[in-house]
Amino acid sequence: MKVYQTSEIKNIALLGSSGSGKTTLAEALLFEGGIIKRRGTIAAKNTVSDYFPVEQEYGYSVFSTLFHVEWNNRKLNMIDCPGSDDFVGSVVTALNVADSAVLLLNGRYGVEVGTENHFRYTEKLNKPVAFVVNQLDNDKCDYDNILEQLKEAYGSKVVPIQYPIATGPDFNALIDVLLMKKYSWKPEGGTPLIEDIPMEEMDKAMKMHKFLVEAAAENDEELMEKFFEQETLSEDEMREGIRKGLSSRGMFPVFCVCAGRDMGTRRLMEFLGNVVPFVSEMDKVINTDGKEIEPDVNGPTSLYFFKTSVEPHIGEVSYFKVMSGKVKEGDDLLNADRGSKERITQMYVVAGANRTKVEELQAGDIGAAVKLKEVKTGNTLNDKNCNYRFSFIKYPNSRYTRAIKPVNEADVEKMMGILTRMREEDPTWVVEQSKELKQTLVHGQGEFHLRTLKWRLENNDKLQIKFEEPKIPYRETITKAARADYRHKKQSGGAGQFGEVHLIVEPYKEGMPVPDIYKFNGQEFKISVRGTEEIKLEWGGKLIFINSIVGGSIDNRFMPAILKGVMARMEQGPLTGSYARDVRVIVYDGKMHPVDSNEISFMLAGRNAFSEAFKNAGPKILEPIYDVEIFVPSDKMGDVMGELQGRRAMIMGMNSEKSFEKLIAKVPLKEMSSYSTTLSSLTGGRASFIMKFASYELVPADIQDKLIKEFEVKHAEE
Repeated sequence: MKVYQTSEIKNIALLGSSGSGKTTLAEALLFEGGIIKRRGTIAAKNTVSDYFPVEQEYGYSVFSTLFHVEWNNRKLNMIDCPGSDDFVGSVVTALNVADSAVLLLNGRYGVEVGTENHFRYTEKLNKPVAFVVNQLDNDKCDYDNILEQLKEAYGSKVVPIQYPIATGPDFNALIDVLLMKKYSWKPEGGTPLIEDIPMEEMDKAMKMHKFLVEAAAENDEELMEKFFEQETLSEDEMREGIRKGLSSRGMFPVFCVCAGRDMGTRRLMEFLGNVVPFVSEMDKVINTDGKEIEPDVNGPTSLYFFKTSVEPHIGEVSYFKVMSGKVKEGDDLLNADRGSKERITQMYVVAGANRTKVEELQAGDIGAAVKLKEVKTGNTLNDKNCNYRFSFIKYPNSRYTRAIKPVNEADVEKMMGILTRMREEDPTWVVEQSKELKQTLVHGQGEFHLRTLKWRLENNDKLQIKFEEPKIPYRETITKAARADYRHKKQSGGAGQFGEVHLIVEPYKEGMPVPDIYKFNGQEFKISVRGTEEIKLEWGGKLIFINSIVGGSIDNRFMPAILKGVMARMEQGPLTGSYARDVRVIVYDGKMHPVDSNEISFMLAGRNAFSEAFKNAGPKILEPIYDVEIFVPSDKMGDVMGELQGRRAMIMGMNSEKSFEKLIAKVPLKEMSSYSTTLSSLTGGRASFIMKFASYELVPADIQDKLIKEFEVKHAEE
């Protein structure tokens, strides 16, 4: 295979909602580019994308698939991404590695929530976007309506390059207003017949052509001057204007295809090859030192590994982008993240599971390597003269959590090893061994996301597992001041144990002063601060521990033991066994014995005194509250709002965002357990949401009573 220069390479992410036809379009592009001799279908389970067993089982893309097409002495690296929002990690990865995006729309549904979500990521990462309306042969396709939806959502930057003469089962022709030609196809698709535009379409075509010329001219001052002088632009000038408009996101061109019948695909490929910006024309990536890295073939060799997959008969395949310099088979490189040396022994360009050996790849290109020893997703390999590192991919927060355990308890270690490996393939699977909840938690983007993980564990790795409802990380705190004392005394021959601790607890807020006097049951307790320790708790909040001992009733050497006893009870609150937080403890008196007092005595006395005082201090349970943003089609807003109210949600606001409504709410984590499944069911998969931890808030009294009773029953059983 030819070694392509940086100025000949284009990296493109193929995006779109589930069902928009990305995998089918990929087949048509590969066929037109000569990479495959025959187009596969999803039904026949023989497509280049979706070649993993789990994808063929569900009929959905689960992983992104890299493929390349050589076209007109250019190399187009394309990444076909899953459409389901559960697999958004692949979209985020692809957009960070690619330089532009093709955003596919289902001809039946037009702009969907998935379209909005994917566009939002392109916006965040400042990537050029070309829209492609697919499935023009669907009997419910209305191209003019879709164009209106796009303009309503994304404004006047939406500029059609083509329009179909008719849509529905009889679709077989379109007008290209850039070339001002009619394209038509025989029933089998493929090579088009290119003709002059018929008279009955000329007025519409000229109107759209003029709009396109003006839009192209707006992106370049020289072109604008030419347009004012001549009132038109040449084809090459228009391409230049469109390229600049794409690069700056000043224009979103719209194309038409019927990928299933290979109509319009070749023309789309021409546009991608001729007009979409090259690697060298796009924003530079910034490394971890804040330095812009040029995709310069003469620079130091640096490879960024953005994806790992475990493939049958091969094992780990590591996908990389050449950030700088060039890489050849046999190169020895240093892993900047792990400090280990790696030799690139086998290097490929890929089209799904098909691999073509290459000897060299240059800056900006994308390839794959096998048989690497220690390279993981996110690692950087450099030559000896380079110390670059990259970490520019930021994944969204998890939205769905389940506790996971093997059916056979003896398989825990095996399960953890497999989960660690699987996270290399999809970094949005997050595995957590929770000491607090005593569960292994797996966090993902939705119910389907975790169902896929379970299918793979059980079918690929033959490990039976079960999901359980995750426990909620409640917190305990107090609402008023209280005091208690406790004497620990034990005598059983020889040296005994003795320690007595008197302490006060109260709720703590940042910056609050320590009173000089506390009153309990008409009795005053004077406080004289001798020392203060502020402990920032790893589970959130603080413990403030104050030594107010006067007259030497307790030696200073026993204060750490008392603190240790208090911390032991903070780690297992008296109400539900949850972590306690935001408490101030003042040790003001006590007693010790010259022989029998020791650290264990004061640790136990401190723990029990704290526990008793805590119970008398108006203890309350706190629950985690999340900020939730839900993107809902307008016609489903009422249903979604009504359902949320049953989840103890507090609606904070709502606003229209392009063609969708955005609902903002605060919702307890306990109520979000299966929300992704419910929301999908309620809206036919057309809504999506994001969630982020906000704060801990008091649970309602009835729920607190229920939680305490459940804990007491469980405690009694144990």
